[in-house]
Amino acid sequence: LCLYAPGTGAPFNEEESMVIIRLSRAGSKKRPFYNMLVCDSRARRNGRFIERVGFYNPVIAEGPQRLTFNAERIEYWQQKGANLSDTIARILKDAKKAVAAQ
Repeated sequence: LCLYAPGTGAPFNEEESMVIIRLSRAGSKKRPFYNMLVCDSRARRNGRFIERVGFYNPVIAEGPQRLTFNAERIEYWQQKGANLSDTIARILKDAKKAVAAQ
């Protein structure tokens, strides 16, 4: 299987692909639930992913059921060059503030 870079016809190198950590929506209508996924930036929002590193449930007010993530794995992927989506960056920043306040 040989992949080609979009619009160029040149072979695509998998190591050069952009990896991003973002949310994938799950749950039912009016009851959102989000998985934190590490995936290729070209993949669809609810499409193929590399690894699930946590979840976020905005319906719950407080507690461990609202936000759970594996900080070690997120740090690992960031060291490998993965970018955080804007929403994930905000959620993690708020979580760090909450931990520091305690």
